[in-house]
Amino acid sequence: MLTVAHGWRNNTMMAYVEKLSEREKLIITLRFFRGRTQTEVADEVGISQAQVSRLEKGAISKIKGK
Repeated sequence: MLTVAHGWRNNTMMAYVEKLSEREKLIITLRFFRGRTQTEVADEVGISQAQVSRLEKGAISKIKGK
């Protein structure tokens, strides 16, 4: 069940995601908003799982402001 607070968190998160590169946006969206595994994202994007992991880590660091 989605709550108002859940929707608010997603909207806030999306504001941060908008600051990422297109590739980072795609990976974060697939991983955290569509629930895909790193392997599934890798297959869909056409890169290795290790590359997904590195890009995901970098995107999360950007979102955190590090």
